[in-house]
Amino acid sequence: MPRGALCDSGGVPEENAWTAPVALDKIDATVRVPGSKSITNRAYVLAALSAEPTLVRDPLDSRDARLMLGALAALGAESEHTARGVRVGPFRLDQAGEPAETSIALGNAGTVARFTPPLAALGSRTVHFDGDEAIRRRPVAPLLSALSALGADIDDDGRGAPPFTVRGHGGLRGGPVELDSSASSQFLSSLLLAGPAFAEGITVRLTGTVPSEPHIAMTIDMLRRFGADPERDGTTFHVPARTLSLGEYVVEPDLSTAAPFVVAPLLTGGTVRISGWPSTSTQPGAWLRELATDLGAEVTLDSGGLTVTGSGPIQGQLLDLHEVGELTPVLAALLCFAEGPSVLSGVAHLRGHETDRLAALARELTALGGNVTETEDGLRIEPSPLHGGLFHTYDDHRLVMAGAVLGLRVAGVRVENPATVGKTFPGFVEAWQSMLSGRDR
Repeated sequence: MPRGALCDSGGVPEENAWTAPVALDKIDATVRVPGSKSITNRAYVLAALSAEPTLVRDPLDSRDARLMLGALAALGAESEHTARGVRVGPFRLDQAGEPAETSIALGNAGTVARFTPPLAALGSRTVHFDGDEAIRRRPVAPLLSALSALGADIDDDGRGAPPFTVRGHGGLRGGPVELDSSASSQFLSSLLLAGPAFAEGITVRLTGTVPSEPHIAMTIDMLRRFGADPERDGTTFHVPARTLSLGEYVVEPDLSTAAPFVVAPLLTGGTVRISGWPSTSTQPGAWLRELATDLGAEVTLDSGGLTVTGSGPIQGQLLDLHEVGELTPVLAALLCFAEGPSVLSGVAHLRGHETDRLAALARELTALGGNVTETEDGLRIEPSPLHGGLFHTYDDHRLVMAGAVLGLRVAGVRVENPATVGKTFPGFVEAWQSMLSGRDR
């Protein structure tokens, strides 16, 4: 996506804007964030590829997660919501008697657009993929090219993006393939997750750079949990054919979604406790614990979760966010209040997310009085007084969270279309307001 190519904000009416609350005193609150979107959707895919049903416990219930379940159902893997979680059944690859064609609604879910095309190639139906206008701007060409090289029958009219069609012919042989995963680690994860179901497994040799090593580590760890035997040698990954099985999988809280709550006490003083924070995790958001400490907060982790207590001013930072790019919007908002300049780097791939996040952040923070400029692979932030105004979110859940952080210190920040945060945290606005009111949530 070229620099500055933003998704249209859609001219959201004023009544659909949320005035982010200002912190009038030090915070003292306990917050529980929902399950990780990244883990939830990987667990659903691996469950569908397993030989027996899998109970996925504590999953995220959001638009993206529901779209994934809908996509898997369209491909023949039914699911059932229970009191303990979501039970996902295996694919019915024998699709005799089923309609010859089906469709998958992608919404604006990158994991659905990227994780499900290989699964469609395992069946015998023609599967049409399309979604929101925004998903048509998100890159998927490298994945489709790799799948085509493996023998998949794909028609995208040369767009390299939705809409596209996968014609299933009863499976893929698999084997070796080259992949450029520079734009998204999800391309690699997609092939690795499906690899156990290919007749010869899969061997992926990466070309170019790879963003977000934590997400790759997450995929490998989850494959092992479900009984696969992934191997890595530098930039070459191998997953042999294998029958998967795992009766129950528990989803961790989403640590990236916790980011605005972790940084809140840095701006307001006081304490926020994030319940359920795991002692170890492959999630990129796990780095927040180290970052909050570096920014001067008192941080402790115990069986109850992560506790962050803010004290003192924030200093400007030089942060390479290549491995934790999804934290960029919240951190950019936070560093607008630092006492010195900051540079965020290593995140050129954010131009291909829900919107061009770098262009969006530079535009919206500057519109509220900030001094934020784009660099080739990030943002430069100079201290500057901020004022209220409409903060456009471009259908991007992370920008809603960034707007909430700004509102802690700036009166009158009106966050456009807060409902878009339902992609990862449907109850975010209520949890944020509860945090500021001192009510635990």
